[in-house]
Amino acid sequence: MSQQTVNTTAADPKVVTDPAPALTVSPPDETAQPRPKRNFWEAFKNFAIIFSFIVNFVLVLVLLLSPLPLFTVKAKIAEPLLVKLDGAFAALGDTTIQTTVNIQDTMPVVFDLPLAQNTDVILTAPVPLQAPATFFLPGGGGAINGTVSLNLPQYMALPVSLNMMVPVSTTVPVIMEVPVEIHLAEAGMGPAIQGLRDVFNPITSFLQSLPNSLLEIFRPQAKTAQP
Repeated sequence: MSQQTVNTTAADPKVVTDPAPALTVSPPDETAQPRPKRNFWEAFKNFAIIFSFIVNFVLVLVLLLSPLPLFTVKAKIAEPLLVKLDGAFAALGDTTIQTTVNIQDTMPVVFDLPLAQNTDVILTAPVPLQAPATFFLPGGGGAINGTVSLNLPQYMALPVSLNMMVPVSTTVPVIMEVPVEIHLAEAGMGPAIQGLRDVFNPITSFLQSLPNSLLEIFRPQAKTAQP
């Protein structure tokens, strides 16, 4: 800073001081660029926050102002439906199928039939017989050898003793009606039916634990006090 000489006189005193320093203004930095992406993200974030708040507010308002349809669906439709469905599965396990099966078939029969009995045989035609014979003369006259010929007449009954094995091989027709009674639980359906019940039991229990009205929400003891 340069020094200035101060001249003072008695008639007109004046004080001369240094002039104010000039302000130096630097030119703007050309490397600094605006950040449009950051501004866009800030605007989007603010919009998302406001939109989320509005949606949540509307949902809460709807739930508070119109809970009756939800309670009605739970108490009148969903819960009774699941209870009846579980009862139907339980009844299915106790079901018995009764029917009649018609059988029409042929069955081969092969066996040996033992035959041991006395019977009479009827001749269907005359039977000639020839047999050697010895004739003894009376009074010690000696013996004569000869042949005896005779005919057994037709329709003559001859007693016969049978003792033999008779082979039997034939086919027997089978026509019958067989009554059938099937218990589903005993026929192997029991585990499958119980599995179906186990699928829906947790859902039924969860629905039964939910409140049936706004009163039960604010006063939980009101639900337990119901018979």
